[in-house]
Amino acid sequence: MLGSVILAASRSGQMRRFVSVAPGTKQVVDRFIAGETVEQVVPVIEDAADKGLELTLDVVGEDITEPADAAAARDAYLELIGRLKDLGLGTRAEMSVKLSMFGQALDGGHELALANVRPVVEAAAAIGTTVTLDAEDHTTLDSMFAIHEELRKDFPQTGCVIQSCLFRTEDDARRLAAAGSRVRIVKGAYKEPATVAYQDKAEVDKAYVRIVKILMEGEGYPMIGSHDPRIIAIAQELARRSGRKLDEYEFQMLYGIRSEEHVRLAAEGHRMRVYTAYGTDWYGYFMRRLAERPANLLFFLRSMITKG
Repeated sequence: MLGSVILAASRSGQMRRFVSVAPGTKQVVDRFIAGETVEQVVPVIEDAADKGLELTLDVVGEDITEPADAAAARDAYLELIGRLKDLGLGTRAEMSVKLSMFGQALDGGHELALANVRPVVEAAAAIGTTVTLDAEDHTTLDSMFAIHEELRKDFPQTGCVIQSCLFRTEDDARRLAAAGSRVRIVKGAYKEPATVAYQDKAEVDKAYVRIVKILMEGEGYPMIGSHDPRIIAIAQELARRSGRKLDEYEFQMLYGIRSEEHVRLAAEGHRMRVYTAYGTDWYGYFMRRLAERPANLLFFLRSMITKG
């Protein structure tokens, strides 16, 4: 219930203004957001590489209203890719993109999003890395999967994200678990109606395990997006049963959450990728992080009280 309230607040302009000026906001935002500019995030990339970690980089922002905003999002990613090239870090970091940032919800949005994301995928491939298309709410997924399929014709390493909270996802996983595919499985951070999604956390977790099994037994490359120790242990066991080597799947966790676990898994020989967001339009991303775990919200409230 609390998570649903926070997700509703993520769409509120009034709440956005309140949170943006609240006394403890910056302290908590800094925990989840690596910086506001490419230059601020460069030390984070270099530090992760030194620790044997890989990254997926997200320039935060969504719900744009003008085609110019979509072009600006494209250019922000192209700037990031250029900087990775200069640093020689192309093989240590990929990009995660939300198609809503590229114009998906505007008039002619499907074609506009495809036209804007394609040069980003091309530029990423040119420096030896790739792009993963993030999943958003269920109404956007048919378009996202169609764009993913189109991009993979020329850039087969392009990844996508599926969400265990949705009823459809087991079928999507079977379709996507093919040779050469890269699929990140997450639980889902959007408030979805009971007509399309599980409402009980235990059911979401059970579906997650079923989907990981499908991906591990398939021919693609699973990316396990979870901080849950039980899920991580189950994924390791399913990988073992499927005969997968340590470089034939990976774990992904969020920047600022369970950082010691990032290092531990990498030290054990696992591929460990840290989902690292940066940019000025952090509000929607930040609110979803609060909704996911009550501990994040408590940390935020304590910070507000302390700063106040």
